[in-house]
Amino acid sequence: MNEICKRTVLFCGTGGMLLAGWRAVPLMESVQIGHVREAVPAEAVLPEAPQASAAETLPEQPDGTGIYTKPVLLAPPAEPDAAAASCIIDRESDGSKAMWYARPYQSGETGSGGEIVDRHFTSQDGTLFFSLPGGGQVRNSTFWTNEQLLEESKIPPELPLKTDGTPMVLIYHTHTTESYMPEKTGRYDDSFSFRTTEPDKNMVKIGDRIAEQLAARGIGAVHAKEIHDYPVWGGSYRNSAETVRQMLAEYPDICIALDIHRDAISDGKTVVAPVADINGKQAAQIMIISGCDDGTMDMPEYRKNFHFASRLQQTAETMFPGFTRPILFDYRKYNQDLTAGSLLIEVGSQGNTLEEAGYAGELIGKALAETICTLADARKGDTSDE
Repeated sequence: MNEICKRTVLFCGTGGMLLAGWRAVPLMESVQIGHVREAVPAEAVLPEAPQASAAETLPEQPDGTGIYTKPVLLAPPAEPDAAAASCIIDRESDGSKAMWYARPYQSGETGSGGEIVDRHFTSQDGTLFFSLPGGGQVRNSTFWTNEQLLEESKIPPELPLKTDGTPMVLIYHTHTTESYMPEKTGRYDDSFSFRTTEPDKNMVKIGDRIAEQLAARGIGAVHAKEIHDYPVWGGSYRNSAETVRQMLAEYPDICIALDIHRDAISDGKTVVAPVADINGKQAAQIMIISGCDDGTMDMPEYRKNFHFASRLQQTAETMFPGFTRPILFDYRKYNQDLTAGSLLIEVGSQGNTLEEAGYAGELIGKALAETICTLADARKGDTSDE
């Protein structure tokens, strides 16, 4: 009887805390949905722009001064020995874990919002685009000429890579709560927010799939699962930058930092889901973003990120033809000043399904692992020749 009473008191107390926390959490921004014309050139499709919420006073900027939430320092891994054995180190603070179900995944079935159209983005013509020798393209929106960038793309990445389980890759998510459709229905609901704090249905799930493939090749990965964009959206990049800096300090061998997102492609009431058929299975197409410094971003080594982006793009296209959209090389920072192997990868859009995005994560992991192993082997060869 005494034990039953204890459990009852604990249950009631926990319920009260959850209820209080729920009422204290402000709502996030709503997603703008729009209409797609029959033919939408890929060059007109840009990554999702942050949507202002009622809680914000300034637009989100990595170095802005808008409202933002400061993340709690990440807790050490619960089972370091097991994580090291599998080459994966998962990191997330208790505060982040407490928010897992603060914004539940919505799964409406009325289809009241509008249509979802699958589209495969192929190679593009025009002065903004050029093709890489090993496959894939670059969309160049900078002062660089295409000819100059093509030569830059041929320069091997300068990364001290190892494949002995040493943590080399950091996977994190600035917009952790971004999510996908539950299944392929061709329509979405007005009430569906395309965001959730549930880690098995947001970008954490995609990061897990990438890390699994790295571990399978003996490549050490740190997966920071921290929620950076909830309950307040503004300042997400500033929050995630703190996480990246902490991980770099704790794991100094990290030389690749990947911010895994999903894009948002819509116009009117139609949502576009970028897809590719890979080995008889449909995957969400991906887009790599590599930032360029216009002289105001304090990102002097951005060219090194581009070298790595170009190599990863070509490897992915060689292994999985049609998997990638053109690399976006533009004046964007996205915390890419923090390592010489920093990239942002957009995995599909809000119209893709969780299954398509998860498969894309698997393919990213395989292409990334192949890229790292090839570069590491080349580095060993260069060292042995000295």
